[in-house]
Amino acid sequence: MPLLDAVLGHAPHVVLAVLPGHSTVWVRGEAFAMAVEGGAGATGILARNLSGADVARLDFYMAGFGYHRRELPVLTGDGGQAVAQTYFPEPGLWPPGAPWSQPDWAAQWADTAVATARDFMAQYGQTPPDLLGRRYSQMLVRGGSTVRAGQARPGTADLRRMPAPGDILRTALRHPYVGFFAVEEHDVSFRRFDGRMSGPLTRAVFISGDAAVVLPYDPLRDRVMVIEQFRAGPYARGDLNPWLIEAVAGRIDGGETPQDAARREALEEAGLRLRALLDGPRYYPSPAAKAEYLYSFVGIADLPDHAAGLGGLAAEAEDIRSHVISFARMMELIDTGEIDNAPLIILANWLAGRRPALREAAQSGDMARGA
Repeated sequence: MPLLDAVLGHAPHVVLAVLPGHSTVWVRGEAFAMAVEGGAGATGILARNLSGADVARLDFYMAGFGYHRRELPVLTGDGGQAVAQTYFPEPGLWPPGAPWSQPDWAAQWADTAVATARDFMAQYGQTPPDLLGRRYSQMLVRGGSTVRAGQARPGTADLRRMPAPGDILRTALRHPYVGFFAVEEHDVSFRRFDGRMSGPLTRAVFISGDAAVVLPYDPLRDRVMVIEQFRAGPYARGDLNPWLIEAVAGRIDGGETPQDAARREALEEAGLRLRALLDGPRYYPSPAAKAEYLYSFVGIADLPDHAAGLGGLAAEAEDIRSHVISFARMMELIDTGEIDNAPLIILANWLAGRRPALREAAQSGDMARGA
């Protein structure tokens, strides 16, 4: 129901219903379901008395997944029958997966899917639904970011203002660019420190979603692993050398935790299985114009001489070379400017203050027992 509310903009009157001769399955590898022929009946909800505007909004949302209406009889929970407009994907579009589990979906995807649906419907009438469907996995990244952003973080409101209702007013939202990433234009006013409301302001924001950054560290050998790859940002700036030395990093997928993302990226980019994760700083790297939020970690790992190599996912056109270097060498590269990206510099200096205790714990065996 929260998902339907997000799509329609209100909660309609519904009853339970069953589509006879069908069953509900996961779409393989995706975060949503579909009805397929065969089975004891696909359970769903029947919404009655929808307006033409409601149906148009449903059609827009479902078209993003290649779903279109088909008229079929259903059995209602009160023992009645009805002819319903049901949504099915285009034949052969999606491969069927395992039987659908509402509790499993709710546990992993519900909050993210609802936040993503609001983002999806904010572009109603602006962006073609098939384009939104093609970038739905990236939109889920943003949906997960929205859910995490709405969670309280203890100890983060001791100095700064906490907004009250009416302190921020948005009068318009536009989407001038929608691709792998997106750009939003917000027309907003906010309460100034003198108590008055600001005049209307237009602010463009680059939407890329939250990311996890992890610096693998071997406390026994006092080594770190860094990676090297071509970066479009420095290239577009005109940098003479757009290959950067960085920490392992990547977007946090929808339905994924920052910790899971850190471990997955270490395996994908560097072929490395981390023994433990230490929470590092969390921060906005460029809050004036980017909605990106970074979760950083130090990953405890074994880094022998042969640990470095080539990595990255071919499906994402990644071409990554890893380097195993001493902690001291990393700090030298920061001093010379060869390491010149903020996430790695921040993690390196965060690790510097904790390095003696980590080395002592590793040498005494406490870290191995704790892992």
